[in-house]
Amino acid sequence: MSIQTTENQSTYKATGQTAIDHVDFLNWLGLYTLLMKEIKRFLKVPLQTIFAPMMTTMLFLAIFTLAFGDRGQVSGDIAFSTFLAPGLIMMAVIQNSFANTSSSLVIAKVQGNIVDVLMPPLSAGELTLAYALSGLTRGMVVGCAVAICMWFFIDLTVHSWGAVVYFALAAGLMLSLLGILGGIISDKFDHIAAVTNFVIMPLSFLSGTFYSVERLTGIWYDLSHLNPFFYMIDGFRYGFIGVSDSSLVQGALIVGLLDVALYAAAWAFFKRGYKLKP
Repeated sequence: MSIQTTENQSTYKATGQTAIDHVDFLNWLGLYTLLMKEIKRFLKVPLQTIFAPMMTTMLFLAIFTLAFGDRGQVSGDIAFSTFLAPGLIMMAVIQNSFANTSSSLVIAKVQGNIVDVLMPPLSAGELTLAYALSGLTRGMVVGCAVAICMWFFIDLTVHSWGAVVYFALAAGLMLSLLGILGGIISDKFDHIAAVTNFVIMPLSFLSGTFYSVERLTGIWYDLSHLNPFFYMIDGFRYGFIGVSDSSLVQGALIVGLLDVALYAAAWAFFKRGYKLKP
């Protein structure tokens, strides 16, 4: 395989092309293998990666529902529990998407086996795509598990499947790509924990998950609209209750453009081997 890889690389250099330039040269087997390796990694410990975050999210739902009940009508005649549920589902999706890719890369760097990922004939685009899809998969699995559990306690109805699917996939992909960047930049577990505690968690909790942004005034209202997590949750919530606090088109564009920008950044990091190669 090494001889064949060397010959291919010589061909690409001679023609000024790379393996990612043509679909014929895309390493589908390598891409699939890395993707399945990352998926099986979190499926090996479902109590930690799936059921634990599911239980945490359900506890949030129970606590806030018991504390406020359905007395707090958030928008029109929508009950508070119905308003809260989609936000909690989305929060579970984005937090677990980020955790999957960031933890995988940090563990590989700390244990010194990141070389096992870099040595195979995988391009920067293939590495980025495999890790991003694995994080998205974990986020969607946890999100679906949470939604199924909530369905037994809350009357969850879908207003727009298009909004639900788009914002769930786009948000999960965004946080998965952020996890890649965080995992590459971080040198140890403390670094990625700092990103989680001081960036991901605050943006998640201050994105309108537990309240309607329309009730905010002044600078807090303006700051909420600068938070990209707000558009994810607002668009996803619209898919269930049919009510949003912002323009869905604007939110979809912001999330989509951020996905493209983050993918390009992750690709560039893998391409350069930034903090990956000795």
